[in-house]
Amino acid sequence: MISLFLSLLALPAMAANSAPAKGYNPANLQLASVSAMVVDADTGEVVYQKYSDIVKPIASLTKVMTAMVVLDSKQSLREVIRFSQEDRKAINNYYSRIRMGSELPRGEALRLALMSSENLAAAALGRNFPGGTSAFVAKMNAKARALGMKDTHYVDTSGLSHHNVSTAADMAKLIAAAAKYPVIAEYSTTTTHTANFRRPGYNLAYVNTNSLVRYQRWDVAVSKTGYLNEAGRCLVMKANVDGKNLLFVMLDSFGKTSPIGDAGRIKRWLETGKGGNVATAAQVYQKKKVSEYLAARTTASIR
Repeated sequence: MISLFLSLLALPAMAANSAPAKGYNPANLQLASVSAMVVDADTGEVVYQKYSDIVKPIASLTKVMTAMVVLDSKQSLREVIRFSQEDRKAINNYYSRIRMGSELPRGEALRLALMSSENLAAAALGRNFPGGTSAFVAKMNAKARALGMKDTHYVDTSGLSHHNVSTAADMAKLIAAAAKYPVIAEYSTTTTHTANFRRPGYNLAYVNTNSLVRYQRWDVAVSKTGYLNEAGRCLVMKANVDGKNLLFVMLDSFGKTSPIGDAGRIKRWLETGKGGNVATAAQVYQKKKVSEYLAARTTASIR
C-alpha cells in the first residue's frame, strides 16, 4: 500500500492534463486551481484539464443548478416571495443584508443569487417551491443525473454546505447546460443591480462577484463564483476567447483572486502557448490537496 501511495504522489501534474490545444504543451500552463477544465463550447473538445475527476465541495457554484431548477419549474419570476427566519436557519444564520419579512419578486431573488451570490435569496427560492426545500434539492439531484453529472450531489440550494460536491468535468457539463438558459446568461452577467424590496420598502445595491464581468474585461456569457473554506475559491464561466466560445472551470484555487488569475493564464496559454507562473504558496497548497486526494483514493481502492 505504501509503495502504491508513493508512486501516485510521484505522478507529475501534467499527467492529469489533456492533449495540448493548438499544439501547445499543457506543461507550460501552471494554474493556482487544484482542479480545472476548459472545453470548446461549440465542439465539445476538451482543450485542457487538470485533475478534472477529483470530487470536491463546490460552494456557491451550486446556485447555477438552483437557477435551472427554478426556471425548469416555470414558477413565475414576477411572483413576490418573502424572506423568513426559516431561510436564515437554512443558511446557518450566515450574514445577509436582506431584512427578515421583506419581499422581492422571485426573478429579482434569482438575479441576486446568480450575480452576487446572495445566500438568503437562494434559500428563499428553495423554500418557495412546491414541496419546499427538500423537494427542490431532490429536483437538483435529478437534474444533475439527467445531465450526466455522475459525481455531483447537492444537499442545499445555496452551496454553504460542504456536502454539495462535484468535479471539474461535471461542472463543465453544468455550465454548458446553463448557457442555454437566456435568463441565467442575463442574470449571471449583470454587472451591478439595485434591488427594491417591499414591506418594508428599502433598496440594496449589488455588484457581480466576478471582476471580469463587473469591469467588463472579458466577453462573458455565463458566470458564477464560489467560496468556502473547504472548497477554496471557485469559478465557472462561458466566455469568448480569441473568437472561440469556451467553458472554464476552476475549482479550489488558492487566494481570493486566483481563479481570475488562472483564467488569464489560460487565455495567455491559448494565445501564445505560455501560461506564466503561479505563486509558491499556491503550488504548496495544490501539492497538499492533491496528496490528500491521492491518499484517500488509494485507501478507498484497497478497501
